[in-house]
Amino acid sequence: MTSKPPHRGGSKGGSRPPGPGGKPGGRGARPGGAGKPRFGSGARPERARTGPRTSALEAAQRAARIRGDDGAERAPWERGDTAADAPPARPPRSRTAKPPAAGPSGSRPASRRAEEGGARRAPSREPAPTEGPTRRQQRAAASATLASGVQTLTVEADEAGMRIDRFLTARFPQLPFARVQSIVRKGELRVDGKRAKPNDRLEPGMNVRVPPLKLDQPTERPRNTAREAGDAEFLRALILYEDADMMVLNKPFGLAVQGGSGTVRHVDGLLEALTGPDGQKPRLVHRLDKDTAGCLIVAKTRLAAATLAKSFRSRAARKIYWALTAGVPRVRQGRVSTYLAKEEPTDADARMRVAKHGEEGASHALTYYAMVDQVAQKLSWLSFKPVTGRTHQLRAHAAHIGHPIVGDPKYFSVENWELPGGIQNRLHLLARRIVIPHPRTGQPIDVTAPLPPHMAQSWNLLGFDATRYDPIVDAPEA
Repeated sequence: MTSKPPHRGGSKGGSRPPGPGGKPGGRGARPGGAGKPRFGSGARPERARTGPRTSALEAAQRAARIRGDDGAERAPWERGDTAADAPPARPPRSRTAKPPAAGPSGSRPASRRAEEGGARRAPSREPAPTEGPTRRQQRAAASATLASGVQTLTVEADEAGMRIDRFLTARFPQLPFARVQSIVRKGELRVDGKRAKPNDRLEPGMNVRVPPLKLDQPTERPRNTAREAGDAEFLRALILYEDADMMVLNKPFGLAVQGGSGTVRHVDGLLEALTGPDGQKPRLVHRLDKDTAGCLIVAKTRLAAATLAKSFRSRAARKIYWALTAGVPRVRQGRVSTYLAKEEPTDADARMRVAKHGEEGASHALTYYAMVDQVAQKLSWLSFKPVTGRTHQLRAHAAHIGHPIVGDPKYFSVENWELPGGIQNRLHLLARRIVIPHPRTGQPIDVTAPLPPHMAQSWNLLGFDATRYDPIVDAPEA
């Protein structure tokens, strides 16, 4: 017996084809299976049911058209595309519309390509523009820089390890040292955006912000050819040792090493007269007090200055000082180890005092001393070997052990003490000898300075023999 074929009309009495398990078609029937369509009276064409009918791109474009945005003409992730470069807009498809045909190039929509098994490649994304100052802000910043005179300097490789105050002095030789210290002390100078101290060390690549220096103003002492010739002759008469990289001067008593308040004539300024044909001015490597005579090292090149400065910092340099002191120490050879700090932190030439460990501004100072000779238990010829190099270190240490240096206006405070006749009231302190590795060869350079006139007079008066053996040579090095 044969059954009737299924009814193809749209009447209510039509039966549905059986689904799986013999049940009438409905919830259990497959949407793509054979049988009567669920909606409408006409037959629908078969369509692959492997993915969504509408892609994300089409949905975004349709939503943009409703908002009236130009996003209908481009993909939402392509921010830099123009209307000409954007893909053409496509009308929304109805539920009964056929799939879109291939375009002129034979390609199909990205969503369909993905459905057909191909991996969809994301469109090229241009980097987002970097946010920065506007043109107006840039012009304002440039105008402020021109008006203020602020400049930023980059530390070079051959300036590594330089103190910040010496860095400024080397870059701006015409700038007085007192002005350099004032700039640093007031916080006007910044290193990588941070406030700096005078003894801070620089490393290559650091940025140093320098305030307006007003270097175009006339100096107090205008230079001329005749004066420079005289200065050059004066300095050459002081040379104890010289080669292509460095020289050692015998600095006289009373000549300042660097400029300061009211100081016009100083070694740093006189070195302008020795500027070489290549334009390089000799540079100071270390300092001596104005009233201290003796060995002063000067570098002829920037590289030599940096190398010699490292020798001082690493304590590879050996220094010996001679002094005439009041009284005779009970311990003929000894060691003085204290912490020193300025009594007035804002004063560059302030008196140093013995401080406690950990106190703000206090630095450790170590000195070895030995008594070479003495006279009448009243005066002593002391030899010092400083291990550290603090300001006024020997003068403060001599006063600390109760034997201040004769002629010292800052630290000599012995009561009821009279200067012996024939001895001048001048600081009796001499940088007698220095041994330092050569900046290029590394071989030790050993230089000795003679007694200055006022100390030579005192040595002759007291019967001291300057050629006598100095026991400080055997003192420890650290």
